[in-house]
Amino acid sequence: MILGIGSDLVDIRRIERTLERFGDRFTTRVFTETERKRSSRRADHAASYAKRFAAKEACSKALGTGFRNGVSWRDLSVVNLPSGKPTMALTGAAARRLAEITPSGMVAQIDLTMADDHPLAHAIVVISAVPERRE
Repeated sequence: MILGIGSDLVDIRRIERTLERFGDRFTTRVFTETERKRSSRRADHAASYAKRFAAKEACSKALGTGFRNGVSWRDLSVVNLPSGKPTMALTGAAARRLAEITPSGMVAQIDLTMADDHPLAHAIVVISAVPERRE
């Protein structure tokens, strides 16, 4: 059962300019330490940050809140599963909202896809509820 879908498109050049102007002030306000480590070591770090920025926006839309009701940038983090597949880790108000929209007896699954083709970065998030595994 799909609980929410979000999509976002970001101009990589805008992120480049923001990084030049604000640097660490921007990255520490918006991105988690894990995201900063992963993006800063990329050759095109602006594109990496732009994809993650788009993913956060898309996830906030899929939650149905945007960045309101206490949901903040660092409550939403792009992480990778052991397979390398990207997904979102939610904390704080975002995690509470996810719990609110997930039906009883189900668990939330967040699917994420990100892409970039200069000058654009794009992300789509689908939040689904799947039956709890009982072992």
